[in-house]
Amino acid sequence: MNWDYCLAQLTTNAKVIEQMVAGLDSESAHWKPSDNDWSVVEVMCHLADEEREDFRSRFQFLMDGISGDPPPNGAGDVIERRYNERDLASSLEDYLNERQQSLEWLRGLTDIPFDKSTTWSWGRTISVGDMLVSWVAHDVLHIRQLTELKWGYQMRYFAPYDPSYAGDW
Repeated sequence: MNWDYCLAQLTTNAKVIEQMVAGLDSESAHWKPSDNDWSVVEVMCHLADEEREDFRSRFQFLMDGISGDPPPNGAGDVIERRYNERDLASSLEDYLNERQQSLEWLRGLTDIPFDKSTTWSWGRTISVGDMLVSWVAHDVLHIRQLTELKWGYQMRYFAPYDPSYAGDW
């Protein structure tokens, strides 16, 4: 496991995410392609809650080798938590603060048992290393989602003009 690489990616990904949403107005930040899709604000709230309720706590849970299922995680409750009613600036700040706490905590860890694993009641066997790389990959999935949201909003906004000269999407 390349620990330094993973930490660098978690650091860089937070900066990428911050820059991706910089300068968005309220309309574009709350826009959703459909009722079933997330807005930029919803993505940001989800990312903050994932730091707080999922990755940090479950990483520790796995490192501790506790048997049984991990702590509950409600970070996917986008509608119930009314994420889209929040504003982008405070949602971004919340995410960046949570990520900073995660990075400080991770940097303080030593002798990480990357191969230690457990099997949860739903049949998923996961190791400490799996959780770390999932954390990094989760960022990239949401960077892709933010890119798609930005593209979709801009295509709607740019109409009737045709951006195909820029290249294929």
